[in-house]
This record gives sequence, C-alpha cells and structure tokens, in this order.
Amino acid sequence: MEGGNLYKKGTKDDEQHLFHVIFKVPSGDGPYVRAKHAQLVQKDPEAALVWFWKAINAGDRVDSALKDMAVVMKQLDRSEEAIEAIKSFRVLCSRNSQESIDNILIDLYKKCGRIDEQIVLLKQKLRLIYRGEAFNGRPTKTARSHGKKFQVSIRQETSRLLGNLGWAYMQKSNYMAAEVVYKKAQMIDPDANKACNLGFCLMKRARYNEARVIFQDILLGRTQGGDLRTKNRAQELLIELENQTQLLPLDLLGLDLDEDFVDGLERLMNAWAPSRSRRLPIFEEISTSRDQLAC
Repeated sequence: MEGGNLYKKGTKDDEQHLFHVIFKVPSGDGPYVRAKHAQLVQKDPEAALVWFWKAINAGDRVDSALKDMAVVMKQLDRSEEAIEAIKSFRVLCSRNSQESIDNILIDLYKKCGRIDEQIVLLKQKLRLIYRGEAFNGRPTKTARSHGKKFQVSIRQETSRLLGNLGWAYMQKSNYMAAEVVYKKAQMIDPDANKACNLGFCLMKRARYNEARVIFQDILLGRTQGGDLRTKNRAQELLIELENQTQLLPLDLLGLDLDEDFVDGLERLMNAWAPSRSRRLPIFEEISTSRDQLAC
C-alpha cells in the first residue's frame, strides 16, 4: 500500500514537472508564478500584467517580473507605458539584471521611434565595454533567443551594439556617422546584414563603387552570414544603385564625395569614456588610423 502511494505521488510529481517544462512556468504560488501562468498557459496578457504589477509591489522576483511585464506591454502596443515602468522600478532590481533591462529598453525606444534616447543608451553600453564593466566583468554571458540559451562574447556584443548604433544613425539620416560605426562593427565581427547597411550608407553618400563591391560580395557568398533575405535585399539595393548611376554625368561617377570626417570611431570611444579608463584589448584591436578608415 505504501509502495502504491509512493508510486502515485511520484507520478503526480512527474506530471507537475512536465507541466512546468512544457509551459516554462516556474513552480510556486506567488504573484509572479500566477503572472507567468496567465501569460503562458491561459494566454491572457491583460491578466498577466495585473499579476506582474502585484509581483513587483510584493517584491516577488522583481527583476523577472519587470522585464517580463515590459515584454508583454510591448506585445500589447503599450511600449511607452513599458518605458515608464522600467524607468520607475528598475531601482528595485539587482545590479546583475541592469544590463538585460537596458537591452529591453533599447528595443522599446526603437519601437517608439525615440532614436535619440536609443543612441544615448547604446553609447552608454559601449562605454561599459570600453571600461571593462560589461557582462559583470566576465568575457562571455549567457543569452536567450526563442527559448534557447547560447553564449555571447564581448566581441560579438560590441559588434551587435555598434550595428544597432549604426541603424539608429541611419534613422536620423546621419549616414556619415553610420558608415564609420558600421565599418568598425565589420572589423570586429563581420556579417552580411551589417555589410548591407554599410553599402546602403555608402550609396546615400554617393560612394557607388564601394557600395557595389559590398553588394556583390554578399551576393557571391563572400560575406559571412548571408541568408536569403539579406541576399535579396543586397540584390534590390544593387539594382537601385545601378539605376542611380545611369542617371549621373560620367565625370561624377568616379568622384569620391567623402569629406574629412572625424578620425573614426576611436575618437568617439575616447569621448564616451574618461581618459583614465582602462582600455580593453578588443578596442586596441579595432583602433585604426584615418588612412585605414578611408580604405
């Protein structure tokens, strides 16, 4: 009889464990668990928000509650509200969670078209890398995407942030700054998507020959990470480029219209961080002269 009871108890525990694994709902009965149950099992985002607020007010897993609540708000097109919630309650969160909160905030700024605030925060995160304070001092961090965990290096994170910064400059039509930032990103961790954006910036600055080479490299598979979507975009931009150049006088086609710009992103990095800061090897690697940037 006792063996039978143990068997039944074990089966019930196994079912509960399987439930939590399938729906990714934490165990327990607090407001945060109820919020996740409403979000993931009941598919009721409005009810989930109520419980996330209760979790924050009760001090129940505040870090996760605030981040999850912001994500749900974004899904409900309440991104502005999510931004204000993060600004008001992130002081209750642990230091270790601030980096991931910043990532959510950057995404919300992008969603709301608040480009200037996005740029400020991206520069702030790059400054932390410059000072050696990113990833809580570790060389890598664990990230999540579509329910899967993977490791991200400082090099990859720097390139990602520079890519986002370049995109933000593009939204402000500051193609000169975007070009410099994208070139730095490509020097660190190249990929076809950032290369495509770099080519677009060069087009906007009438640097047609340089842009053409970039698009052709993507189409020929010479650039890392060129998926079908990126190749299609490169093809479309190349066609647009050829159409534009056909309308230009012949004496302008070979003219380099680039002006004397700042010495490159190295100068920006110096402006972002105080001179006493310790430079990481990653920034020593990507430091280049004006001649190198102009190549």
